[in-house]
Amino acid sequence: MSWAKHAAGARVTASEGTGRRRAPDAHLREHRHQHGSHRHQHRHAGHHHERRTGLLGALREIFVPHSHDAADSMDDALEASAIGIRAVKLSLVVLGCTAVLQLLIVAVSGSVALAADTVHNFSDALTAVPLWIAFALGRKAATRRYTYGFGRAEDLAGLFVVAMIALSALIAGYESVRRMLDPVPIDHLGWVAAAGLIGFLGNETVALYRIRVGRRIGSAALVADGLHARTDGFTSLAVLLGAGGVALGFPLADPIIGLLITVAILAVLRTAARDVLRRLMDAVDPELVLAAERALAAEPGVQGVRSLRMRWIGHRLHADVELDVAPTITLADAHRVAHDAEHTLTHVMPKLNTAVVHAYPAHAEVAVPSS
Repeated sequence: MSWAKHAAGARVTASEGTGRRRAPDAHLREHRHQHGSHRHQHRHAGHHHERRTGLLGALREIFVPHSHDAADSMDDALEASAIGIRAVKLSLVVLGCTAVLQLLIVAVSGSVALAADTVHNFSDALTAVPLWIAFALGRKAATRRYTYGFGRAEDLAGLFVVAMIALSALIAGYESVRRMLDPVPIDHLGWVAAAGLIGFLGNETVALYRIRVGRRIGSAALVADGLHARTDGFTSLAVLLGAGGVALGFPLADPIIGLLITVAILAVLRTAARDVLRRLMDAVDPELVLAAERALAAEPGVQGVRSLRMRWIGHRLHADVELDVAPTITLADAHRVAHDAEHTLTHVMPKLNTAVVHAYPAHAEVAVPSS
């Protein structure tokens, strides 16, 4: 049987052997270890984004933070999961301390409204627990039932975070309208303002940390959880600004600022929902696909890229490639081309976890058995 006929009926993958097989993690990690100095050169392949400057750029980055599918290199999937778990743990500690400080102020001031906000912060801090569980599940090995592993649990946890952001917007809007229709006097303004400041600083610190780590490891769910912390910070900021407005003799400042904060939370909700739903729909940055196609097309022995499919599962990127190679080369050479192409992808795609590369003879047509 000729190579062309054989290749038309079977696929040569980048793993050892000629059968269709997923490249093992150990094999990919070996490539990454041996070529770590080269990976840095490809870290930003295909991602030359304009930096946002000025006040408007800073505000846009807060409400609609830029998506970096492959901005920073994180070579090992297990290491990335461990970093995600550490980020969740530290965030819980910071938010817990923030809520405790607010609780102490509640005890001194006796403010019922502030007590409700403190309970809200406690409950929101616990929403990180599902993400913690998801990162832990993602570290489990694949099974015969879950052949791609458990990374999708991270994306499902992202849906829960999005739902909590939506709930925060609903509560903030409802309370603002209720206070506008039925104004409630605010007592202990100094203590309330202090608690609002503490809540804002604690939540914004956690938000910046979660978003930065989420981008680093490629976790849309952790970025969404950072945006969730930011919405809580907005709520605390509303408490602070509202207390200041009341102190200046403008009682309606509290509900008006609350409505403005609700609009800000809706903007954050849009960003978080977009990123999480895109992950669930297997969307990737088109520039990432273009960078991979260019690298594969430049690979020696590759005559064309027939197809390229990529998707995120949690914070891990997977690729499935079909290449055209010369029909005159041997099966062993076709295997080598596929293997080298996979090797190239591990350099270009910093968060690539697995790649399956199939080699076909160029212009070959699949033979249809005669009846």
